[in-house]
Order: sequence, then C-alpha cells, then structure tokens
Amino acid sequence: MKGKPEDGLLISPIRNGTVIDHIDAGEGLSVLRILGIIGRTTEALSVATNVESRQMGRKDIVKIENRELLKEEVDRISLIAPKASINIIRNFHVERKIGVEIPSEVIGVIRCPNPGCISNANEPIDSSFACQPRGYRCRYCETLITRDIASYII
Repeated sequence: MKGKPEDGLLISPIRNGTVIDHIDAGEGLSVLRILGIIGRTTEALSVATNVESRQMGRKDIVKIENRELLKEEVDRISLIAPKASINIIRNFHVERKIGVEIPSEVIGVIRCPNPGCISNANEPIDSSFACQPRGYRCRYCETLITRDIASYII
C-alpha cells in the first residue's frame, strides 16, 4: 500500500509475498502470533497498526515478504480477523485476493479455557471447537468462548 506524505501512511510495496489487510485495529500482532511469527524471524515484515480506514474507521495491516499463506493459516486468521482480506503479491502486483471464511470446525488451534477439559489433560488428543455465531464451543466439554479468542490461540 503506497501512501502520499499528506496521508501519513508510508508503507513500501513488496515484490512477492502476502498482504493481510482489514484486520481489526489492535489485532495485527495477534495475526503474527497465529502465523507463528514471534521473536526472531527471517521474513521481512511490515506491520501498520491503528491506521485510518474508510470502511472500518481504524485497522491494522500486515505485510510478509516472500511468503504465501496456506489455507490453514488463512483459516486461523479468520478466527480473530473475520473481515480480513489476503492479497498474494507477485512482482509488485496483486496476483490473487482471498477473503477469509470462518471454518465450521477448528482442530488443534484453540486451547480450551476449562482446566478440567480432557483436551487440557496429557491425553493424545487435539482440541476441537465448533464455530458458532455466538462463539467457539469445545466439542469435549461444551465450554463456549465468546470473546478475546486471540488469548486462546495455541
């Protein structure tokens, strides 16, 4: 995304990679965490937080050079940024735009907040949540997560 000096937003374009746009303001760092980008990384990143948006009022933007997201990664992003759009960039041009869709089920991505849930025991099972309009329901203990999903992402 190029900006004019008077826009107050100057983010250099990337040659190849992924731009994640329309992230709810304040969730850009959570998107990085979901993608496993924490601490040191070899990827060149640009993160713009709390920038003006005509559609959303305020939003975050994440650019990752030389990396195209897998479907599983896009599904993870949808959990905390359901309005996000994923732009695959090749040779400085948008090659493909992908809208995120919340999957009907999420396995091994969310940690159940119920300490007594079998998914939190030392059992060889992955967490499993059904995605519902009101939140995410654990398939094992029926615990419903209705907000702050980012804090439960594994």
